[in-house]
Amino acid sequence: MASRTPFYAQHVAAGGKIIEFAGWDMPVTYSGLIEEHLQVRKSVGLFDVSHMGEVAFRGPNALAAIQWLSTNDASVLKPGQAQYGAMCNEKGGIVDDIFVYRRADGDYLVVVNASNRDKDVAWMKANNPHGADIEDVSDAWALLAVQGPDAFKALQPLVPFADLAAMPARGLVEGTVGGVAGCMVGRTGYTGEDGFEVFAPSDRSVPLWDAILAAGAPFGILPCGLGARDTLRLEVRNPLYGHELDDTTSPIQANIAFATKLDKPGGFLGADAVKARKGKEAQRLVGLLLDGKRIARDGMPVLKDGKVVGRVTSGTRSPSIDRSVAIAYVDRDLAEPGTRLDVDVRGKIEPAEIVKGPFYRRPTP
Repeated sequence: MASRTPFYAQHVAAGGKIIEFAGWDMPVTYSGLIEEHLQVRKSVGLFDVSHMGEVAFRGPNALAAIQWLSTNDASVLKPGQAQYGAMCNEKGGIVDDIFVYRRADGDYLVVVNASNRDKDVAWMKANNPHGADIEDVSDAWALLAVQGPDAFKALQPLVPFADLAAMPARGLVEGTVGGVAGCMVGRTGYTGEDGFEVFAPSDRSVPLWDAILAAGAPFGILPCGLGARDTLRLEVRNPLYGHELDDTTSPIQANIAFATKLDKPGGFLGADAVKARKGKEAQRLVGLLLDGKRIARDGMPVLKDGKVVGRVTSGTRSPSIDRSVAIAYVDRDLAEPGTRLDVDVRGKIEPAEIVKGPFYRRPTP
């Protein structure tokens, strides 16, 4: 039987279409994927992401343990800051991509993907030479994401202890949110928009759902499902584990070099293998803008002059730009912007072009 988040009854009451995802009963959509997607782009939407996993690192060796496991440099984090990173195996492949939150000295929270929770916790504990206190605290936390250009306006009435507009990107504050004590609010997200993620104690989190919807009503806030979450992240080329990332892809190959500090003091698990693979990977991750309306899907072949030169990892019809877009691994010598390729969409050839950067960029204020 699939697990359910604390907000399952709210999803059903709101007309959410429930599917099983990573062992959880989750809403894929409510009013419709395109409507939810565009609402986040123009104003604000609310997502339940409580299926994500949370792991606490505590004690005097917590930082050393995270430094060894994460590709990024957590030593630069001050209390109330967060950063994106990844964990690698000995061959330089990615165990998972992660977010690290520093709550206080010797107190960190690491967020992992739902489908990898058990694997990740086992990996962390098995590769803990510094003896940090590592605990899976996923069941203790619910997590809601408030995303979009009006996210700070919608959430602000519920967070009187912080000026959300002035909060730095990837900042973290703690306090009572919407009457629920013991919450954390991070200026983080997965949609390519400004936004916040609200961590709340699971056993008293349910009122937050209605409180956020009420506070966001003046901005037309909508509950949004996993479908819109996926199309939003794909438009800005945020990677998804199991698609762009897996235990064979290196962080350099997957274009997350910005979160991979190969020369940080002490290195990290898998760093030597990542260095050895750098510049030698047979394929690179690219963005494809398709000429026509056919939609490229995960696993579809990418062709050059009829020869298979890669595969699609994610694809959709972008609601924001009304074009078919895809992310794909292709042979290194073809991975330059402007290169023309084809995608085999169920036996039909769809021309495409490699483009640089995200497919959608949010307007600058």
